[in-house]
Formats: sequence, C-alpha cells, structure tokens
Amino acid sequence: MGQYRLIRLGEQLKQEIATMLIRHEIKDPRVNEFLTINRVEVSGDLANAKVYVSSFMDDNSVRKGVEGLQSAAGFIQSTIAKKLTIYKFPKLAFVADFSMKDGFNMVRKLNELEKDESAGSNEKEAE
Repeated sequence: MGQYRLIRLGEQLKQEIATMLIRHEIKDPRVNEFLTINRVEVSGDLANAKVYVSSFMDDNSVRKGVEGLQSAAGFIQSTIAKKLTIYKFPKLAFVADFSMKDGFNMVRKLNELEKDESAGSNEKEAE
C-alpha cells in the first residue's frame, strides 16, 4: 500500500477514535474524553496500527486510560471497521505518549531560564 494511503488511513482512524472518545461510546470507566489521540501509525501490510494517546492529566491517569482503550480495542476495531471499507482492518495497539507534556514542560523551563537571564541582566544595568 502506498505511503500516502497509509498516512490517510492513519488520519481517518485517529478521527474515528477521537469521535468515539468525545461521544462516550467506550464504556470503560478508565477512558474519558480528556484523552487525546496524537497520531496513528499503520504498518505497510495493514496488520497493525499503533495509536499514540496523551493528555494533560497526570501520567497515572493516562496509563489507566490507555489500559482501558486497549481492553476495548476489539470493540473499537469492529465499530470502525463497519464504517470503513478496507480489505484488511489493522489490529489496534494503544501506547501512552508523553511527548506533548514533555515538550510543554521544556518550553516552560526555557521561559523560566529566559526570565531569570533577563532579570540578571537588568540587575547588572542598574549597578
């Protein structure tokens, strides 16, 4: 399958799973609407798809949410497979993705360093 088609299928899966989260179609109590689907990577043979999940909630809540999504993977696969017309539907594997939170923390730390540096240069100018 062409690379463009794999990317497009990944985006479509991402959209469908996000819609299911928003509509509360997944009844597992560990899964809530604050989970975010960052990206979906589909393998070239359509056998597997990794779904990267993140949130601004604490790490433990994200891990529990991913466990809930993994336990509901069969339901999610069957629901989406009814909507999409593809030859072979990939097996979904959910992965906790903390990169968004790590990036946010990195920017916050850089801003603090920049603020400290500008405060230090203002003190030198005052002397």
